[in-house]
Amino acid sequence: MADGLETAAFADAHRARLAVIGDVVASGGDAEVLLGHWGCPRLDEATLASMPSLRLFAYAAGTVKEIVTPAVWARGIVVTSAAAANAVPVAEYTLAAILFANKGVLASRERLRATSDVRIRRPRPLGNVAKRVGLIGASLVGRRVIELLRPFDLEVVVADPYLDDAEAERLGVTRVELGELVATSDIVSVHAPNLPSTRHLIGPAQLGAMRDGATLVNTARGAIVDTDALVEALRDGRISAVLDVTDPEPLPPDHPLLSLPNAFVTPHVAGAQGSELGRLADLAITEIERFVAGAPPLHPVNERDLERMA
Repeated sequence: MADGLETAAFADAHRARLAVIGDVVASGGDAEVLLGHWGCPRLDEATLASMPSLRLFAYAAGTVKEIVTPAVWARGIVVTSAAAANAVPVAEYTLAAILFANKGVLASRERLRATSDVRIRRPRPLGNVAKRVGLIGASLVGRRVIELLRPFDLEVVVADPYLDDAEAERLGVTRVELGELVATSDIVSVHAPNLPSTRHLIGPAQLGAMRDGATLVNTARGAIVDTDALVEALRDGRISAVLDVTDPEPLPPDHPLLSLPNAFVTPHVAGAQGSELGRLADLAITEIERFVAGAPPLHPVNERDLERMA
């Protein structure tokens, strides 16, 4: 894992739990379990050759897409991820963004700070009653956002090619196509994985179809949104955006997204930070405890999952 994470993410209680399970070593050798975090090296054939006894890779963070290689599956190594735990703060950030955007909080703040009045077109009244929230992707984060939105008087629609009507009904949402979602939602929130098929999924046509006064929220991956097209749409003042991820990332200091009054940009902070890192460690260690006890993993990652993983 990256320098500093061992102490930042793993408290004494975590180390105590690991000590009960077995001997904790710093690297390879005869290790049967590898506990990884951000900064974990790619598990290719050369790396795995130094760990001939490895049986479980428990990742105390989100996607393992850039870490796990075919050599892992060839060896039959069990892989787990704490993506479900990392989804919690991302969904909380998204909820805050949705509630603030519907109230016009961010635009109002900019009007107070500006020397001239910067008005965002709002043909519909402000507020969090009887508004439509469109989620692109019923991912781990998307599903958590659905749960967090339940107490509010908001309609939730979802566009996801892997979501069927029965599952949508179980989640309490309406399944729609992407075109309908962007054209009819007050909030369009992106929760899709970064795949070749989703690159610039939100481009000129989708941005142009968004309602006047609507807000785009992106906490997924920057490349899903066409940055140049978004800048042009925001310059028109017709829509707003809340962006925790961008393309490129980070943005150059003079990039328009950092100065446009209707763009609220944060530096990829929606995921686990500070005290939230402990939640990821808890889940990863729980997976190790279950593995040692012979129980199935709570959040296994299979080779086929990589095709749809963020």
